Amino acid sequence: MRASDLDPTGERHGGTPTYPWRKGPAKAVLATRRQLREMGLRPGGQDVAAQVVCRRGKRVGFLYRVDQALPVRPMTPRRAAALDRAMAKRQTCPVCRTRYDHCLPLKTLGSCLPCSDLTEAERDQLAALTAS
Repeated sequence: MRASDLDPTGERHGGTPTYPWRKGPAKAVLATRRQLREMGLRPGGQDVAAQVVCRRGKRVGFLYRVDQALPVRPMTPRRAAALDRAMAKRQTCPVCRTRYDHCLPLKTLGSCLPCSDLTEAERDQLAALTAS
């Protein structure tokens, strides 16, 4: 623990109270986004109340007040449909049009793993078959 990481008043960190990793206030008072989500809450537009610094100041986790957090919005059918459409883009191979249950490496391979092993002629042939 570095002495500069412990700043509960925020004097050295622009007014934001700062704590070292695992030395912050109780989870019932201040929590990260993930911790709030586990409790079924969300920050709800509130400002950051404090921060936790780890890895010699290279990583920062923001803390929010639990008493000001709002409940998580429920998943509506329209939100579920929009999420499904967004995930379909990332899970569907553009060559064979197969939808997988995981995100595909479209930026690096451009297709699913089986299609990435095909030659250019085989890809064109497969694309012509699946287009109709």
